[in-house]
Amino acid sequence: MQKSFEDFKFNRQILNAITEAGYEEPTPIQQKAITPILAGQDVMGIAQTGTGKTAAYVLPMLMKLKYAQGSDPRALILSPTRELAMQIEENIRLFAKYTDLRTVVLYGGLGPKTQIAELEKGVDIIVATPGRFLDLYLAEHINTKQLKFLVMDEADKMMDMGFIGKIHRILEVVPRKRQNLLFSATMSELVHKIAGDFLAFPTVVEVSPQATPANTVSQQLYLVPNTKTKINLLQYLLKDDEDFHRLIIFSKTKNTADNIYRFLLRKYGEEEVRVIHANKGQNTRINSINAFKEGSVRMLVATDVAARGLDVSDVSHVINFDIPIVIEDYVHRIGRTGRATKSGVAISMATPAEQYYVNKIEKLIRQQIPVADMPDEVFVEKTGFEEQQAQAREIDLQKRKENPDFKGAFHDKKASNLKVNKSKKDKAGKKKMGGQTKRKR
Repeated sequence: MQKSFEDFKFNRQILNAITEAGYEEPTPIQQKAITPILAGQDVMGIAQTGTGKTAAYVLPMLMKLKYAQGSDPRALILSPTRELAMQIEENIRLFAKYTDLRTVVLYGGLGPKTQIAELEKGVDIIVATPGRFLDLYLAEHINTKQLKFLVMDEADKMMDMGFIGKIHRILEVVPRKRQNLLFSATMSELVHKIAGDFLAFPTVVEVSPQATPANTVSQQLYLVPNTKTKINLLQYLLKDDEDFHRLIIFSKTKNTADNIYRFLLRKYGEEEVRVIHANKGQNTRINSINAFKEGSVRMLVATDVAARGLDVSDVSHVINFDIPIVIEDYVHRIGRTGRATKSGVAISMATPAEQYYVNKIEKLIRQQIPVADMPDEVFVEKTGFEEQQAQAREIDLQKRKENPDFKGAFHDKKASNLKVNKSKKDKAGKKKMGGQTKRKR
């Protein structure tokens, strides 16, 4: 096993950039993936975020591309989200600073004019979301004939987001003779399928069992009756501003994210908190992420749009205000803390209706999440009628998922009421009939 980056025979430009970036020794995924990639093999890497997988493919790719050449791209890296695309590009810039390699990042959400202008200057590496890449390719702004590398990062997220059609379209327009690299945190059936279409006799590198959280993250679970109690618990936790010095709060919906943000805004003001979700404009999202990265804001409230590709060192805590329904997102969310070799804490809050997803997550990560006692100082609110009904409906839905014959508590109640009413009617009918008979006699 290579104990240092020097062992990989990287050139001096790359080694100097690695040293300046503060990386001392390769992470397990880098130790396993770099050598086969340098040897030209197709590689399938199973590694969750926060394990150093971006550098695991970027470093050998830079080594093989060496210097700027021609005007057409020689490497294409596909990413599911613009946030991750920007993060990958940042990594490339970091490690390619002593080379003249040119990188362009392509994503939707803003006009393509600037991106087209960048492409026209000449490019070696393109980092792109599948949709924008195809748009610019079909508009004849990209020539794929020189492509030697094709990387698919976070393939599981791409499949979740329905990119499989676009990926197949891209595979049709890139040269057949190329090196392919696929990285994913989990191996769903769709990822297996795309890997089969995409990779030729790949070297599989896996740094830990599938979808296990990085062991630098300590996990806690609070069982709470309702949303109001979640807010009270959040308020209690955030009192400890020394310990909770940089945190991401994840919610399931944009609406909940906005509500949490408004609550925190009243408590802490604009200089402490930002919110990002799909309804926020591209510039707002970039500015919020940058303010959080620089440490000028302490809290970032986010939906899962930011769960991947957000690489911020020193995130002390991730708080799952809601348990994710796409259970794999749990691993990606909590992977925002405890990155590289640093430790972090992931705190989750679950109502009775969310317990179902907690059980599924525990199955996925092959471990139980320790349950923490509710602090005495936290006021436990009474669950309102509407929320009670919503939770009951959700639990019914979950039971129906597991057992299609399950009719639901509401149905059972209705059925028993019908039975009671029927027997009352029958009794009344019998009495009536009895009376009539007597009169006839």
